[in-house]
Amino acid sequence: MTHRILNIATLNIAVKAARRASQIINRASMNIQHLEVANKQIHDYVTEVDREAEAAIIRILTESCPDFGILAEESGEQNTGRSEFRWIIDPLDGTTNFIHGFPQYAVSIALAKGNQIEQGVVFDPTRNELFTAARGQGAYLNEKRIRVSARIRLDEALLGTGFPFRNFTHMDSYLAILRELAQKTSGLRRPGAASLDLAYVAAGRLDGFWESGLAPWDMAAGSILITEAGGLVCDFSGEANYLSSGNIVAGTPRIFHPLLQIVQNHCPETLRA
Repeated sequence: MTHRILNIATLNIAVKAARRASQIINRASMNIQHLEVANKQIHDYVTEVDREAEAAIIRILTESCPDFGILAEESGEQNTGRSEFRWIIDPLDGTTNFIHGFPQYAVSIALAKGNQIEQGVVFDPTRNELFTAARGQGAYLNEKRIRVSARIRLDEALLGTGFPFRNFTHMDSYLAILRELAQKTSGLRRPGAASLDLAYVAAGRLDGFWESGLAPWDMAAGSILITEAGGLVCDFSGEANYLSSGNIVAGTPRIFHPLLQIVQNHCPETLRA
């Protein structure tokens, strides 16, 4: 099987899984007040919807690709070492938004080969927006090709970010970055679902994004959307280790570099390791 045929087949499988999870999420969104909500840790919630959606995704993925590994937010790692391929899954990115009825959340599924992301799917069930990308084949929104924005000046840029919500050790550094960028950009947004924020960079709705303390499933699918849409992605050291460090900077080619410089000017060495 050629690489392109594999990409088409596995991308379609991921889309099918994302749509099935979204059906579960949409159904539950009509009865949010009856959801059982538990704390995994401070400010980090999980619901029965997260678990049910994840189980549906894993069932569809493993039926088609039984040897592929899995890294999922709620159930952890499965089938490790059986294949060079691994699915990276967030069944409901933006759970806090979801349980408050705030319509900004998504299903995120990526496929990695070793340490390289090969394809990604981010599906927004509230807007029926399907973002997809496969390495070397571009990025798409509902099957229409997307590109990062053409903005070249930081003072005209609209940036996305995420507030620290679990670990507040580096809050002062974050606030320093926020303060400088608030004065040097067109505006800052914090919608609360990193996978969608990254998809919005790919679609040109945001010109850049930065956040720390993320998990691989928050970034994996969105990162390949951006690179396939012509953007750049790195960690706070300027390298490609964002999935392991949890720290990410992304943007258009011209916005990316000044954004990274400001982040680096304020973040401590421990975040650039």
